[in-house]
Amino acid sequence: MAKKRPAKEQNPTGLDKARDELYSHILRCGVLQATQEHQKEWFDDTIEYMAERYPSLGQEELDDLRQLGERYCQPVITQPSTVGAPS
Repeated sequence: MAKKRPAKEQNPTGLDKARDELYSHILRCGVLQATQEHQKEWFDDTIEYMAERYPSLGQEELDDLRQLGERYCQPVITQPSTVGAPS
């Protein structure tokens, strides 16, 4: 029987915390159901807020954070049904 390795203790970075908080805000604020225009406005305001809340994040990290959030809001790509498969 293999020995279990002790879990490595990881301290989340500012970007990790900001990402988790952003995902939480997306779910609580109903951004997934919003129109593209409203999502853009929401992200503009929220990334500005995140910049104030996490001053250690640089512009590149804030851009990455926004990109992660926008990808999170994109619809899932569905696979086309197989020919001859019952619907």
